Amino acid sequence: MPTFPAPVAQDSLPHWRVCEQARLSRDPRFDGLFFTAVTSTRIYCRPVCPAPAAKRENVLYYGNAAAAEAAGFRPCLRCRPELSPSDGAWRRGDAAVARALKLIDQGLLAEHPLSALAQRVGLGERQLRRLFVERLGAAPIGVHGTRRLLFAKQLLTETALPITEVAMAAGFGSLRRFNATFLEAYRMAPRDLRRRPNENATAGDDTLTLRLGYRPPYDFAAMLDFLRGRALPGVESVDEHSYARVIGPIERPGWLRVSAWPGGEHALKLELHGPAPSRLLEIINRLRRMFDLDADPNAIADALSVDPRLRPLLKRRPGLRLPSGWDGFEIAVRAILGQQVSVAAARTLATRTAQRYGQALPQSFAPGLEHLFPTPDALADADLTEIGLTRARAATVRTVARALLDGSVDSGVGFGAERTLDEFAARWVALPGIGPWTAHYIAMRALGHPDAFPADDLVLQKAVPEDGSRMTAKALTARAESWRPWRAYAVIHLWRDSMSAAKPVATAAAPRKRGNAAARARDAELRTDVE
Repeated sequence: MPTFPAPVAQDSLPHWRVCEQARLSRDPRFDGLFFTAVTSTRIYCRPVCPAPAAKRENVLYYGNAAAAEAAGFRPCLRCRPELSPSDGAWRRGDAAVARALKLIDQGLLAEHPLSALAQRVGLGERQLRRLFVERLGAAPIGVHGTRRLLFAKQLLTETALPITEVAMAAGFGSLRRFNATFLEAYRMAPRDLRRRPNENATAGDDTLTLRLGYRPPYDFAAMLDFLRGRALPGVESVDEHSYARVIGPIERPGWLRVSAWPGGEHALKLELHGPAPSRLLEIINRLRRMFDLDADPNAIADALSVDPRLRPLLKRRPGLRLPSGWDGFEIAVRAILGQQVSVAAARTLATRTAQRYGQALPQSFAPGLEHLFPTPDALADADLTEIGLTRARAATVRTVARALLDGSVDSGVGFGAERTLDEFAARWVALPGIGPWTAHYIAMRALGHPDAFPADDLVLQKAVPEDGSRMTAKALTARAESWRPWRAYAVIHLWRDSMSAAKPVATAAAPRKRGNAAARARDAELRTDVE
């Protein structure tokens, strides 16, 4: 029986037999993990494409859209490859390709040459290009170009944005350049795609509605539950069905709402109000990270199921994802505010911080959406003791704000995307008041790093043993070696399980006393994120 390898070897491509079975069964679990290219039509599709299956001898498989387009294939207008989730395995973790992809997603190549990208990830330009071709089947510039065009295609299809604004949102400096590039790649002008029926655009409505696809299973209810317990009144609003928040900058604030896409489609529904077109791709990327939409649940479950403690948790909640946050600085401040206090107390302090030092909107966008969270500039010299923080905690917040401003730790949208987990943690731990637990918590919630692991966490140390004992940080770290590179997902499952187990007896007994004040303070801090 003949095999059907891709023209260029790609490490990210599943075995052809797996691809063939997934294509014929239209298995949504493989959406975005490979693409089907049909040589007779020169069109590439998602494995879930509803079109009749092509003949086997006419099919080639590619690990990503950029590789298919580099080979001369055009995206299908029916299944719309721009809606597929990304291959999260290549966009997360510490590998050079993963870190480079995160920087490409943040638009680095839109303003800088390839040499700048290579320098940021510590490689030579030629070596970086070789790694991309070997592992993804396309050069970095090709990945960047495909990303821009597919996003433009989604905006043209799902919104009524003027084509000039679509070009701007996709990172093109001129409409002329956008039209020429789109026509060359897809053999049709942008205006021809716009002539097709637009199911989401509403005359006179300034709301942009977009699909954010994911691979099933996805436990959206659990994601909302996690975010609801930490939502900041005035900045965020979370109910049983959706998440909403205010977004900056203050010069042109807006707001967004994320909910499940109706009809059972494997996608979330994003409703955007007021953002500048140039920020749309950044917003999409933030939300994809925040809601962990590019994760591969099968790969995560396969790796973690080797541990008998985790196996039943994965079966119980197969769609549990890693909840991240909207802004890295906001997550860092909230992590510091949460040290030695409960979740409710941390939320109260964060709310006071937002109301006192954040920018109030001229008028409320919606109920509960009235403030922007403060920037590092606003907190660098703020006297946070006035809102109830201890002097030490207030000093730590100011230190972090200044460190972000002077570059001691990374700021901006990427928040250290080019760094390995160890490098990221080391830079944060070097700051006064920041320990390994806080650094890894920030890596989990700000970066969405899949392997972040707060080994000093009291709840984790008690959750892994099933005999009521408590593991040491060293023993827990050793146990978790087999969980790599998905340790953060194990943390979320164990925290969730601990919350479920603790609810019936939450008020039954006082916390067990520790041997000294430092230990009691640490235990209080570590309880914060599971109570």
